[in-house]
Amino acid sequence: MDKELWTKVDEYLVSNLAPSDASLEGALADSAAAGLPQINVAPNQGKMLELLARIRGSRRILEIGTLGGYSTIWLARSLPDDGLLITLELEPRHAEVARINVDRAGVGPLVEIRTGPAAETLRTLIDEGCAAFDFIFIDADKEGYTEYLNLSLQLSRPGTVIVADNVVREGAISDPDSADERVLGIQRFLQTLKDETRVSGTAVQTVGSKGYDGFALLLVSE
Repeated sequence: MDKELWTKVDEYLVSNLAPSDASLEGALADSAAAGLPQINVAPNQGKMLELLARIRGSRRILEIGTLGGYSTIWLARSLPDDGLLITLELEPRHAEVARINVDRAGVGPLVEIRTGPAAETLRTLIDEGCAAFDFIFIDADKEGYTEYLNLSLQLSRPGTVIVADNVVREGAISDPDSADERVLGIQRFLQTLKDETRVSGTAVQTVGSKGYDGFALLLVSE
């Protein structure tokens, strides 16, 4: 089994269960045209995020890592008309592309994009007394995942769902001798979760058009 087969299966699943539309296709096309890295979630993964947020009954969503707004659109579609999604993006150019994409998708009024280093923005939200979020999606630099988790927990409440993407790294997280800073960041994140009493969670391996990776699914308990 290899990526070619995984991609064919993904295409089959997407065509039946997560068909794209003009807004989503436009978001991908504009992101590519602007030179953004093609590291957005796959369509079926985006639909999974939407469903998880909808199942949670989310009214407030926090996304750490906007890129071109592709996953932002999926998540925003889970919200009610008076909901709010705050998404954090380091690069101003990425944020500009994302703003165009979410507006074209019709979810712009629900989405607030904040630019700057995510940890700084998270601390600003905490200092502002920002209300707790129902759903948090972490998909940014892997070196920062542990800090993002700790700060996100200050913006959570019992029942908040947290999803962290890209936590398998093609299996590299099981390598105790890895020197890859991204792998080391995820290893620290998972080791932190092992002893974190405020959350209950698991991690799942995935294969598909984006290759071999996985995600962590967490529930805040206190």
